[in-house]
Amino acid sequence: QVQLVESGGGLVQAGGSLRLSCAASGHTFSRYDMGWFRQTPEKEREFVGDISWNGVTTYYAVAVKGRFTISRDTAKNTVYLQMNSLKPEDTAVYYCAAIGPSGGYDYWGQGTQVTVSS
Repeated sequence: QVQLVESGGGLVQAGGSLRLSCAASGHTFSRYDMGWFRQTPEKEREFVGDISWNGVTTYYAVAVKGRFTISRDTAKNTVYLQMNSLKPEDTAVYYCAAIGPSGGYDYWGQGTQVTVSS
């Protein structure tokens, strides 16, 4: 079982930056591929990007590629989402998730709000 807690959300002006953190509990954190998602009331949950269990491979949605970077620190059991050049359309609740026994994202955090003002 993995528990995930996001932090780092807030209000930022367009063009600014934020770094989200996702702290994981559990001794097997390093085994999990991790992903970031976002959701607004108007849209379904949207994939943002993911990182492999060893941190070697990352993949990003087209909407954020070149602006967002995912990294992980195994020693701290934490995954990060560095968001640069933020746009108002990036406003959403951001969630981290971990791939679980089903092969899908079985574990989810509670989400953190990111608001980008124009």
